[in-house]
Amino acid sequence: MNDKQKEELKTKINSEIENLTRQVKELEDTVAPVKPDAAIGRLSRLDTMLNQGINKSSIAQSRQRILNLEDALNRLEKDVFFGECEECGEGIPIARLLALPESRFCVHCAEHLGE
Repeated sequence: MNDKQKEELKTKINSEIENLTRQVKELEDTVAPVKPDAAIGRLSRLDTMLNQGINKSSIAQSRQRILNLEDALNRLEKDVFFGECEECGEGIPIARLLALPESRFCVHCAEHLGE
């Protein structure tokens, strides 16, 4: 991987982290508990609670992806096992890394491992 590709990946990772962080902040506003005395119908309350559950799940997934992206950025900056499949040791194609910068496996190994 050349320096231009590394810079492109750093930019992509930082952009993804910023977008996910913004998304988490927006979703956190939607998961506040519904007050029991709020003047909404029973079905609306259930719908709101269902949406809160979905949003909480999205928040958890986004936070985990942020951690994975930060780890990938750290590995890229330290040039430690970034872009190399952890299973077979082959290089991970740059197109895959641009699509999923946190990838630790090549497509072939990821399919076999169920990633």
